[in-house]
Amino acid sequence: MSELASSETPVIDLMASMTADSLEATTLDAQSIALVRLAALVASGAPASSYALNLAMAGEVGLDVDDVRGVLTAIAPIVGTSRVAAATGRIVLALEIALEVAEAEMDAVDGGE
Repeated sequence: MSELASSETPVIDLMASMTADSLEATTLDAQSIALVRLAALVASGAPASSYALNLAMAGEVGLDVDDVRGVLTAIAPIVGTSRVAAATGRIVLALEIALEVAEAEMDAVDGGE
């Protein structure tokens, strides 16, 4: 039996392994990887949870809202305005969820004092 098959989180573990492998194989810097992944999320119609994970990583490597806006603007003629509009809504949802999680964590810390 493989290590992934015996894990409690085989899908997450597989995605983490695939991500690590792709990062090792690319010659792109971390910021370029984040920008390309954002473009791929838009093109593939990814869910809000995918944006949440990738935007967190983008922030960690120094990208900001202007960078995200730049990607959306650059790819709009290729993927279409409907994909960009849908992606924008999913990004907003991802950020709302991230804020709610952060608030809950802060409340838990404040309540634990």
